[in-house]
Amino acid sequence: VETEASKPKDKLHQMKIEVVLPEKERAKEDMSPNGKASPLVYKVNGTARHYLEEHPITINPYQNLKDVVEASVCHVKDLENGQMREVDLGCGKALLIKENGEFYAMGHKCPHYGAPLVKGVLSKGRVRCPWHGACFSIGTGDIEDFPGLDSLPKFQVKIEKEKVYIRASKQALQTQRRTKVMAKCISLSNYNISSTNVLIIGAGAAGLVCAETLRQEGFSDRIVMCTMDRHLPYDRPKLSKSMDSHSEQITLRPKEFFRTNDIEVLTETQVAAVDIKNKIAVFKDGFKMEYNKLLIATGNTPKALSCKGKEVENVFNIRTPEDANRVVKLASSKNAVIVGASFLGMEVAAYLTEKAHSVSVVELEEMPFKKFFGEKVGQAIMKMFENNRVKFYMQTEVSELREQEGKLKEVVLKSGKVLRADVCVIGIGASAATGFLKQSGINVDSKGFIVVNKMMQTNIPGVFAAGDAVIFPLALRNNKKVNIPHWQMAHMHGRIAALNMLAHGTEINTVPYLWTSMFGKSIRYAGHGEGFDDVVFQGDLEELKFVAFYTKSEEVIAVASMNYDPIVSKVAEVMASGRAIRKRDSLQSCPGSWLGPGSGGAGGAQ
Repeated sequence: VETEASKPKDKLHQMKIEVVLPEKERAKEDMSPNGKASPLVYKVNGTARHYLEEHPITINPYQNLKDVVEASVCHVKDLENGQMREVDLGCGKALLIKENGEFYAMGHKCPHYGAPLVKGVLSKGRVRCPWHGACFSIGTGDIEDFPGLDSLPKFQVKIEKEKVYIRASKQALQTQRRTKVMAKCISLSNYNISSTNVLIIGAGAAGLVCAETLRQEGFSDRIVMCTMDRHLPYDRPKLSKSMDSHSEQITLRPKEFFRTNDIEVLTETQVAAVDIKNKIAVFKDGFKMEYNKLLIATGNTPKALSCKGKEVENVFNIRTPEDANRVVKLASSKNAVIVGASFLGMEVAAYLTEKAHSVSVVELEEMPFKKFFGEKVGQAIMKMFENNRVKFYMQTEVSELREQEGKLKEVVLKSGKVLRADVCVIGIGASAATGFLKQSGINVDSKGFIVVNKMMQTNIPGVFAAGDAVIFPLALRNNKKVNIPHWQMAHMHGRIAALNMLAHGTEINTVPYLWTSMFGKSIRYAGHGEGFDDVVFQGDLEELKFVAFYTKSEEVIAVASMNYDPIVSKVAEVMASGRAIRKRDSLQSCPGSWLGPGSGGAGGAQ
C-alpha cells in the first residue's frame, strides 16, 4: 500500500479503510426502501401529488397486447439476495434483481451512455451505474441521481412453480429508457407574452432538469427558458471529449420534446438585469419579462488570456459545438497548442493527437491535475500523454500570440520558447457568469458565485440558483460551502430547485461524481477532495489500473480510479448512505474489500 503525504516521499505507510455507520442508520440497514410493495403496483413518477387534479397523470405500459412479451428467465434459487443478472427475453434484455427476498426487473442499460447496469452497484433499493454514477430505483425504475434525463422501464415479475417470469413491453426492451410522464400547460393561449410563471435563465443541465422536473411533478403553468446559445440544450461534456460532434448529434432533447411538453426556449437571448422587487427580468435588447419563480443557471464564462496578441484569429475557448468542430478542422495535420492542463485542456489535447501534426500543452503548474488528483496521479497521466506524442511546457505562461496575416502563427512562452501554432485552445479556468446580478440584491460572494442553501434558494424568496454558478452547502463535507462545476451536480441542482419551487422542502444530499476520458481511458471520481492531506493507493499507477483514496485527517473524502470499475460507484454509495470511511492501520490487499463483492476489476473506457 502506497501513500502520498506531507511525510517523507519515499516512506511507505500502512493504512486500513474502515466503514463507520452512524447509530440511526444501523436500524435501517436491513430495510428495503420499497418495503414489500408488489412489483405489479404502478406508481407513476413515484408521486401521487399533482397540481392539476382534473387531469391526473396515468399510464398503462401494457395497453397494446401485441407489444407484450412474457418469458421464464430463471429458477427462484438462481439468484441470492443482493444479486443482479442480465436476462434475455428473446426480443431484448432486462436486468433482474433480487433484494430482501423480492424480485424486480427493469431496463439493463443506463440511459445516459448505455453502461451495463449489471456491472454497477446494488444498494438499498437502487442501482448505481458503474461508469458515471447515475442511480435508479429498483421499485420504480425512476432516476434518482444523475447524469442523464431518462428513467428505466420497469417490468412485471411473477413467480410460478419456482420459476421467475418477466412480462415486458417489447418496445421498452428495445429503447431501454423511459421518459417520465409530464403535465401539459393548460392555458398557453391566454398568456401575456411578457409574463411567465417560471423563468429559467440558462439552458444547460440545471435549467433543463428543472423544467422537466416541474412538468413531471404536475406543474401546469408557463415555463420559459432562455439561453445565449443558439442551440437547444446539448451534452456539453462532449465538446471536449468528442469534438467532431455536431449540435444535432449531442442535443439532450429533440425540438418536438419542448413543443410537446410546453417548455418554451428562447435562444440567443441574454438577461442584462433582474429587478427582484417587481419580479422582472430585463433582456439585453430591452425586452422585459415578469416571473413568479426564477431559476438562475447561467453557468460560467471561460477566462481569457491577457497577453499581447490575444485577439488573433484561430484562438478558441471551447464554448459551442461550432468551436469544437472548427478546432478539429484547423488542427488537422497542423500544430495545436493547448494553454492550461485543465480537464477541458487535457481532453482536447488527447482528442487532437490523432488529428494534428503536433500537440503541445502549456501549464503554470509542474504537472497536470496536481491540486485535484495529487502528484502521483498527475505524473501517471502526464506520462500517458507523453507516450502519445503530446509535448508539455510546464511552469511557464504565454507571453505573446504572434500572427501572420491576422492568423495565429506562433505562441511565445515566458520561458523564451517559441511554439509553432496553427490553432490554440485556452483552458485556464472559468468564472461564474453572474455579472448581470451586481445591483440585483441577490447574494453573490467575492468570487461571483451565487450563494444558495440546501434547497437551492437564494436570499430572495422565489429566486433559486443552480449549476456551475453557485456555492452551496455540501452535506458530505459537514455542509462546507462549495462550488462544484460538474455535469452530474448541475442535473441534481436543477431537480432540487424545481421540487422547492413546488414547496416540497427537499434538501440536496448527493455525492459529487465526475469522469474524464483521454485516449480511450476513463478516470472516475466521487466525493470532494479539496484540502486532502494524503492519498492511499491500490493497484498499479504505471499500468494505469489503480484506485486512489483521498484522505483528510482520518477520513476518506474522495476516491478516483482507472480500470477498477465499479469501485468509485461503490464508494459513492457508501458516502451517500451517510457512513464515514476511515483511514486505519493497514489497507486490505484487495481494493475496497470492505465494500462487499465486485469492487475491483476491469473498467470500460467511457
